[in-house]
Amino acid sequence: MIIYLISYSLCFIFARLGWFLPSGLVLMLAGVWLYWKDYRASGNLIHLRGLFCLFFIGGQGLSCFKLSSLQRQWSGMTWLCFFLAVVSFYLAYWLAGRILGEDKGQHWMKKQARGRGGVLPWEHRMELRKFEGSLFTAIGIVTGISAAAFLAEALILGYVPFFLRGVPHAYSYFHISGLHYFTVSCVLVPSLYVLYFLGKDERKKGRNVLAFLFTAVSLLIPVLCVSRFQLILAAGMAAFTVLGVNRRIRLWHGAALLGAMIPAYLVLTIARSHDVAYLNGIFQMKNPAMPIFITQPYIYIAHNYDNFDFLVANLPGHAFGLRMLFPLWALTGLKFLVPALVNYPIYVNKEELTTLTLIYDAYYDFGVVGVALFSAILGAACFLLNRKARQLKNPVGYVFYAQVAMYMVLSFFTTWFSNPATWFYLAVTGAVYLWVEYR
Repeated sequence: MIIYLISYSLCFIFARLGWFLPSGLVLMLAGVWLYWKDYRASGNLIHLRGLFCLFFIGGQGLSCFKLSSLQRQWSGMTWLCFFLAVVSFYLAYWLAGRILGEDKGQHWMKKQARGRGGVLPWEHRMELRKFEGSLFTAIGIVTGISAAAFLAEALILGYVPFFLRGVPHAYSYFHISGLHYFTVSCVLVPSLYVLYFLGKDERKKGRNVLAFLFTAVSLLIPVLCVSRFQLILAAGMAAFTVLGVNRRIRLWHGAALLGAMIPAYLVLTIARSHDVAYLNGIFQMKNPAMPIFITQPYIYIAHNYDNFDFLVANLPGHAFGLRMLFPLWALTGLKFLVPALVNYPIYVNKEELTTLTLIYDAYYDFGVVGVALFSAILGAACFLLNRKARQLKNPVGYVFYAQVAMYMVLSFFTTWFSNPATWFYLAVTGAVYLWVEYR
């Protein structure tokens, strides 16, 4: 943490002096260092604390470049909140280890990463085969429910977003309250298929073909919805499930996956009618000649921190838990009975750019205290999940881990744990877990 404290201080000073490039670079290097430290100790590419540090700190460093005219100098309170988010998470993770005992599984994971063990951490590939039938059934059921919900939405709304042209926000309107949660549950299927594929019986060719087709349908649904986010989430969780099961995977495998996702991302961008002129008009880059394939990911990462700063500057009063309890109001239907529960506006400095950071709602509810407390709870929870991962007998547990790993990677993107879809995904995964356990 000493490296981070020094780096953060330098970043703050450089930013105040207007030296934006060195300000961002020094903080990004600090994020890389903290990730490397956890990876080196554990041999785990998807160590939850390491991922949070790499992507939350790295995203903040990227935002410090101030490449868009939309970005301004952050307030002192904003800087304090970003600092406390990392420190609270990091120290809570460390303190949980001291209280509950250090995660001895770290060394075991390191051995698995470098050794000649089987695909599964606990024994061999055959260990997973006993779950093959129940995993196949789960894949079929989740895909069937998701596809049925998608077709119902398409019939009721009268269109499929992929086939519309000239409507940049078609997916935003492709949403029937309650039903859409079942549509997007398709993102879990590729992760379940990974587990099935690793333990499949080659002799059961018909079942193997059906499992592949179910997975293809589950990936087709985000494409038809023109949802880049759902596609990235599905692919990312599947990749992290592989990394959870087989820690001999190397960094270049992740780079290959990322390269394979780029064409799909570009196709969906075109399908959403997001041409270069439209996007440049929104992003307002200081250098208008900068290529769109750089400006778009930059804005979707960097601008979220500026939205947080806008919240800090403009929030008239705190919500005292109502924002973070939104999943309860949404999933129980209380938001329709008592609209005042969700009558809290979102504060962003550009109407089209509505993505947020992980700590946005924590500040909205309780200010800087909320940020520190939320981050500490999340850090302790990640320690427990990292520790539990080495004791898994039910392979669906790796899907739980993969989900949380994706939320750490995308910690710069939105308020995951006050998003009802997050808890719906976890509930569906829990149901699959119990089914596999029962079978």
